[in-house]
This record gives sequence, C-alpha cells and structure tokens, in this order.
Amino acid sequence: MSYKSDTIATIIKKLNTQHFLPAIQREFVWDTDKIISLFDSIMRGYPIGSFLFWELAPENKDNWQVYKFIEHASDAGKHNEPASTHGVNDITLVLDGQQRLSSLLVALRGTYTIKVKYRRKYDPSAWVKQRLYLNLLKDPITSEEDGEVGIYYGFKFTEQKPTNSQSECWFDVGRILDFDSEDRFYQFRQEERDKLPDTVTRGQMNVFERNLERLYRAVWKDDFINYYAESDQNYDRALDIFVRANEGGTKLSKSDLLLSMITSKWSGVNARDEIHQFVDRINNDLTRKNDLIKDFVMKSCLVLSDLPVAYKVNNFTDKNLSFIESKWTGIKQAIEKAVNLINHFGIDRNTLTSANALIPLIYYLFQHPQVKIYGDTPDEVRNRTAIRRWVTMSLLNNVFGGSSDSLLTELRRVLNDNSAKPLFPIEALNKEIGKAGRTSLFDTFAVDNFLSITYSKKLTFLALSLLYDDNSWGTTVFHQDHIFPQQMFGCQTMKQAGYSDDVWNKYSVILKDRIGNLELLLPHENQEKSDQPFDKWITTRDPSFRQRHLIPNEPELWEFQNFEAFVKKREELIKNRLKQLFGPTDT
Repeated sequence: MSYKSDTIATIIKKLNTQHFLPAIQREFVWDTDKIISLFDSIMRGYPIGSFLFWELAPENKDNWQVYKFIEHASDAGKHNEPASTHGVNDITLVLDGQQRLSSLLVALRGTYTIKVKYRRKYDPSAWVKQRLYLNLLKDPITSEEDGEVGIYYGFKFTEQKPTNSQSECWFDVGRILDFDSEDRFYQFRQEERDKLPDTVTRGQMNVFERNLERLYRAVWKDDFINYYAESDQNYDRALDIFVRANEGGTKLSKSDLLLSMITSKWSGVNARDEIHQFVDRINNDLTRKNDLIKDFVMKSCLVLSDLPVAYKVNNFTDKNLSFIESKWTGIKQAIEKAVNLINHFGIDRNTLTSANALIPLIYYLFQHPQVKIYGDTPDEVRNRTAIRRWVTMSLLNNVFGGSSDSLLTELRRVLNDNSAKPLFPIEALNKEIGKAGRTSLFDTFAVDNFLSITYSKKLTFLALSLLYDDNSWGTTVFHQDHIFPQQMFGCQTMKQAGYSDDVWNKYSVILKDRIGNLELLLPHENQEKSDQPFDKWITTRDPSFRQRHLIPNEPELWEFQNFEAFVKKREELIKNRLKQLFGPTDT
C-alpha cells in the first residue's frame, strides 16, 4: 500500500475520536522546546517525518485496549487515559508518530503544565499551565539572513497571553483551528490587522500577514501528515512493525516491550493501568514519598519470575507471561513490602540512589512471604538490622551502579541456593558481589569514601544513619547537624578570634562539613543546641548522648581551638563503629 497524506487540521479532528494509541506505545515525553521546534519546522515547510497507522477491522476493535492521546501535558509526566471506542467503527491505532501528533494536539487544543524554576516540585504553586503563542511581528527572514541556527519563528509557551508592543503581536496558536473556510480566515486577518497600532510599519504589517497566513496554510492546506496505513490484523506483525519503526527514534525500553506484551496477553486485568496505578501507589501512598518508575517494577517482574534480566522480545512466550500474571499479586506484595521497609529505614526519593539495590530484597521477601520484618524477637531484630545495613552499604558503595543485569542474575541464584534459610543471606550475597569486582563491605577504599561524604549530599543521611543502632529512621524526623556550629566558621569570626587564613581554610573549607563534624539530632535537640559553642552545650548532655553520637570523651577536644584534633579522633571512633558493624577492615 502506498503512502497517503492529510492536513494537520484533518488529523487533529480524528485524534481521540478515531485515532488512538495501542498499549505498546510509551508515554508522551516531549518538552515544550521540542514542540516549538516541531512547529518551527512546519512553518518553514520542512518535512516532519512519516507516520505509521494500523487500521483495525471492526470485528477486532474490542480485542485491544486503546488509549487517548495526551491533550494536556506536564513536566511531571502524565498517564494516557484508556479510551472508550463504543460507537466507533473505523479505529486507527498510531504505531509511529505519537510524540509528534501529541505535540500538535497539546499546542493546538491543549496546554502544557511546566514547573517553575527553584520551586519544589511537590509545591502546588510550582506548577503553571501554559499555552502556545506566536509573535506575528517576528520576521523569520531576519534570522535566516543572520545565519542563525535554531528557531526562526516567534513561538513561546506562556501562562497568559503576552502583552503586545511595537515589535510583538501575540496570537494563540490554537485559534487557527477556528477557521475552516478561507473567507473566515481572511476576514479575521483583516480585523486583526486593523487593530495594530498606527506606529506599526508597512514592513511589520507584511510580516504579520505572512506569518498568520503561513500558519493557516500549514494547518489547513498543506498535507504535512504523510502516513502508511497497515491493515493486517495480526498483533505480532503489528508489534514487529512498531519495534522496527521506533528503532531510529527513542529506544523502546525493556519495560515498554514487556508491558505491551503483558497487556496483550493478560486476560484477568488491564496490565498497563494496573502497573501504572501500582507505581503511583508505592510513590505516593506509603510511609515516605518515592520516585520509582515502571521500569523498576517490570524488571522486578522479570527477576521474580526467573526470566532473563537482560532479555529479548522472543523471551516473552505465552507461558512466561501467564506465569507473571499468576504471580502478580505476590510480586506486588513483595515490592510494596520492600519499599515500605526501606522507607521505615529513612530511605526514600531523596536517598535511594539505585532502585536495583532493592531487587534482591524484593526477591527474598517474595520467597518468604510469611517473614516478619517488624517483630521484636532476636531473629527478627537481627534480620531487620542486617537488611538495613546491607541495603545502605550497597547504596553507599554504588554496588548496583552502571550495568547490573548480570549481577542481579547471580544474586538471584544465590538467593535460590539459600531459600531454605529464613534470614536474609548477607554473607552469601556479599561473597557473590565480591566476585563481580564490587563490594558492599568496608575496605580501606570504602572507609575513605565514607569519611569524605559531606554535609547535605544525597548519601549523607544514609551514611550518618549507619552510626546509630536505630532501625526506624523513616518514622521520625531527624536533622543533619554540625557538631561544632556553622556560625563559628565564618571568616570574620575566626579572624577576630585570632585564627590565620590557613587555619580558617583548614577548619571551614576542608573539615567543617565532613562526617567527622556531623550528627543526626531530633528537631527539639537541634533547636536546644541552636548555635551555642559546642564545649558549653555538650556539658549539658548525659554521657549516654556522647556515646550514642560517638563524641570523644576528652573535654579538651570540645574546644574550638582543637577542632582538627576533634575531627580526627571522631573519625577514628567512626572507623571503630564500622568495624563493629561490618567486621575488620584493612585500615
């Protein structure tokens, strides 16, 4: 079948009414800059690539779950909604071109919600809904003559229509869809031209008319959408075409492939919706907030189902997919139990540097669904403490950084070999990690890395938490506190106290923010301590406080003039603490 073509206006009318997305499609990921670049290419008459459609026969329309195109996009990401096709007989699924068609829809009929810089993403006021506007007075020829590479036309996403000026006349790009006849368009153009200020030059008027007409013709007259329509009803053929069509664009991820296969094969549940809802749950509804993604869930499915971790499409046999479906409830429970547990340890979106570090724990919990994690028996406390230390050390030592599929495969084998043992097999796991040239233990290198972690880094809380016996860091708020208060290290403060520039540099730049000068305090303790001189405040604490926080017992080290010696002594105490936890090191 040869290629066909259509106008943008014609295709836009069909999106979410006749044209939908199959479950195999990934979600919309383009940002506003890419959308603007697409419209700039359209205005310049550049080709925007071909599209691949799959025309479903009426008798097959209910065989596949289909989804709507995103009309209101967001920096935070947004799930495509399932589409109802009742009463729709001529259904076409888009196999290639989702990002471009969604961008056209967002710009012409929808909005894009962006995050304001420097505001926290969980602050509602940080999010602003914007529309696409075009400055009709910007001359694209000027850019061409200047030899600039990039965007020639004056497109911009903004919350409110920008104020017009001598050099700017802003047009809501979506309004171009209102003009389904040339007469209506030319009447509108004349009316808008008459509204221009008297100070606008003849040249600017020409630019105004040329830009508006170019947009109109690009949307209503030119056949920009060139597509090939596949009519074969075989799903496997459609999947193969889809994978090949997407090889030149954004790589189809493992989770996309597996999710598409599961969605097409599972009979008892809509896999795509189920997995998206589950990801939302473990991110937003547990003890702490997390930033896990569907790739993590899908990889966990593979590992827990004893399928290849590094896989190909032909590994997804009906037998394997049926097995995943039969185990899905247990898989969900194991994942949620593991995420709840690390949240209990205080590990969350701010400190979980590798989600893959959780997968061996998830596999263990999947093997032992009856294991008690929060009990107070000696074995339960020992198991919980050991798991916390192992996960923390795996994160601190970046055990699962880079490619870790082969390591996960070997650790799964170790867990299977030790499945009859009720406790998490840390020694066996660490031995296998060592074979891979990595370590979750403390050798000289690991100790040095630990001591070099500084204030307010992603791993600082994890490192400090290892110095204490507590397990429930996730249920109580703790502050990272400078033992010797920060205000004592000001340049002027130290100069007035008679310290040289060299001492200031050593104290303030090199030592102040090291682990040796950091501790975890309860909010009220931190408030009581405030910015008091350490040698005064520490005398108000019970000796058990010094022992808990590894504070040297020598009172002379509590004086600011001996700060360097204090840090050195406390780091020795920290090394001893690590030896107690993880055995002898070669330090």
